[in-house]
Amino acid sequence: MFFTEDRHQFFKPLTGKYREQVAECLRLLHERLYSAQADYGESLKREQVLDVFSEALERAPLLEGGDEDGGRFRNNREQAAWILNTLVEHGWLKRDKDEASFQSTYPFSRTGRLFTQTLAEVDGRGIRTRHRNTRNTLNALAAFLDRGEVYDLLDAHEHSERIIADFTDIIAELEERKRELVKEVEAQQLVQQASDQFFEFMEKRFQPDVAIRMSADSVEKHRDRIQNTIERIRRKPKAWKRNAELELRRLAPDLVINPEGSVLWQLLDSIETRMRSAAEIMLPALRRTLQGFTRRADIIIRQLSYLHSQQHSDIVGLCRELSELDDATAAKRLEAAGQAMAHLRLGLVDPAQNRLREQREKRQVQSRMAQLDAPDPATLRDLAIQQLLEKAFSIHGEGLRDYLRQALGASRRIDNRDLPVNNATDLLALSHVIELGSADHRASGFRLRIEPTDPIIGERYFARRDGFLLELEHDDDT
Repeated sequence: MFFTEDRHQFFKPLTGKYREQVAECLRLLHERLYSAQADYGESLKREQVLDVFSEALERAPLLEGGDEDGGRFRNNREQAAWILNTLVEHGWLKRDKDEASFQSTYPFSRTGRLFTQTLAEVDGRGIRTRHRNTRNTLNALAAFLDRGEVYDLLDAHEHSERIIADFTDIIAELEERKRELVKEVEAQQLVQQASDQFFEFMEKRFQPDVAIRMSADSVEKHRDRIQNTIERIRRKPKAWKRNAELELRRLAPDLVINPEGSVLWQLLDSIETRMRSAAEIMLPALRRTLQGFTRRADIIIRQLSYLHSQQHSDIVGLCRELSELDDATAAKRLEAAGQAMAHLRLGLVDPAQNRLREQREKRQVQSRMAQLDAPDPATLRDLAIQQLLEKAFSIHGEGLRDYLRQALGASRRIDNRDLPVNNATDLLALSHVIELGSADHRASGFRLRIEPTDPIIGERYFARRDGFLLELEHDDDT
């Protein structure tokens, strides 16, 4: 669960009247600890954290809303102390004590650091190369093909996931820029400022990113190379693929969804699907969004330019001048204006404005439900045998303790040479009896003291095993 006792009201500091100030304090502290200017060898003490928060409070505005603490702070230092205590209380920061100097330091908690990193990325102060993931996917797959290290395949899988996320981010940013442009135009009607902001965004932010995405990092350009690399991986020898499969299952057990399926094939199929979705769905969506954004910006700027060019036309003064004339003179002037405006103007449609919509072929999905037959007797017998084998070779802590209690009898001390073996369960317990000295059994009230002795050689069941003297110090069940 996320909302445990330490995080029961985790998001409470980001609500209320001081939410923007708290967010700015978190962003500035994150920059102080994890940016390029951070001093990674030093943990921030209370006074240093208060200095960072006081600087952040000078930047952030105070929003309207309910006052949580019921009063006003006398200065930024007092408010910074309140914010620090609030963040520690709700799990954003931790309070660690230095054993040498007995001074408290305040690092981020793991959850607090992850959410603060998101706040810092939304703020847009960092630099992120969002157009490199297609090439990173290809490079990681090529490295996996050459060296056979499964970490390269996992990196390729992660980079391919970010390709879709990057397309989604830039499409959302275009939509947001379009809404901001319309909002600014409606609010202030300033042609120069609106157009300058539009062209600044297109020149400094959008054009460099999209130019690389459409050319050097185009998914259409690298899709065939990635597909060819995947096919070469699939044509590798069986021994090579078996080793990769075993290594993947060992390093990433969460990826094992079906024990009968192949994790290697699952990752390669996922990369193929993501590249197909990026080329056939996300890239056309980006182009449509770009066309809509530039078309909307062009319409707005043309409209504002027209209004700006007409701002010196004194319509009110002209109407006042006409009203002062006699009827004949006013009618004559209006007639002349009507004749000047009555000329026929023929305009042709710009062929560049007519564009065919890109259609995507719909994928057919088989949704029929297959009727499963009852398993045959051979399958049921195999399952029963598998369950019996699993039970036969399984042992638990309570069984180990019962085995040792029976072997000890009324005594409290025994040599593992004297432990009885009457059946297969006793043999398993004998091979695991050393586990009774672990901290888990000690925490449950079973304390066993173990002293090593000479090795045991030439037994019936073991060629060689270590010798121990087992002494029961405490047992809650006796």
